[in-house]
Amino acid sequence: MKDPYLRWQIGKVRITRVMELGGPPFPGTFMFPQCTAGCVQQHAWLRPHFANDEGKLFGSVHSFIIESQGRRIIVDTCVGNDKERTVKAWHKLQGPFLDKLAEAGFPADSIDTVLCTHLHVDHVGWNTRWDGERWVASFPRARYLFARKEWEHWISEQADHHDGPVMEDSVKPIVDAGLAELVASDHRITDEVWLEPTHGHTPGHVSVRIRSGGEEAVITGDLMHHPIQCSEPDWGNRFDVDGEAARRTRHDFLKRHADTPVLVMGTHFAPPTAGWVLPYGNAWRLETDPLQRPQARPETKAEGSGGGA
Repeated sequence: MKDPYLRWQIGKVRITRVMELGGPPFPGTFMFPQCTAGCVQQHAWLRPHFANDEGKLFGSVHSFIIESQGRRIIVDTCVGNDKERTVKAWHKLQGPFLDKLAEAGFPADSIDTVLCTHLHVDHVGWNTRWDGERWVASFPRARYLFARKEWEHWISEQADHHDGPVMEDSVKPIVDAGLAELVASDHRITDEVWLEPTHGHTPGHVSVRIRSGGEEAVITGDLMHHPIQCSEPDWGNRFDVDGEAARRTRHDFLKRHADTPVLVMGTHFAPPTAGWVLPYGNAWRLETDPLQRPQARPETKAEGSGGGA
């Protein structure tokens, strides 16, 4: 039987994608005000994986599980069940995500680290589950890592909690249970996996850098929501806390990764979910064909390992 889960090997590190929600294509204007069907159709490279012929977009809500040096790290925990949410499709979900994790080889009690790239609703939901009386940790043996700057923003009185009681049902119960660690935005989890600050979408947003055996990948978080932003990097969305900072971060990310063999793994990219940034007109595109993978440039090989202690 064919493995239904996407998996990648980066040196000695294995990464697995487990999806919570996919679904039908949606109008691009739901996410990006400028993203009409005509705009989508102009970028033929998006088809068939990321858009359809009618100019609608495909997306996904999923987690990545990283296996590195004996650690099992889940990156972002999707929407979650039983939670009051303002997005109708996410309200009071009853889905089999934890069963899917177990089927993929990762039962909840085998996860030792939970990492949230930021604290938006669709990245923290399965931090907790309802046990009939209260919200409890879905991954009881794990330490939950939140960037300190991100935590400080969302507990401030100025934060806009427009997605429902996200902090109360998915973040604070973890802190109250003593399972949370507030870390620096360049925190190193293993010698092969570390955080990288990519602020803008939220004030403490981070991406995840993986490097092993001469190979490299990066999990974007929400510095990009859809591959179309490779070709339209100035497009922000209504979920950005600081749209101008998010735009600068996105441009910098795409410039740094263009024409390099770094595998870019999108946190909301529909399958095949990962690819390489290549030049495309005055901007870029995401190439998913391994035969088109760029070769390492001399300056890429000479770069340091990055990350913080």
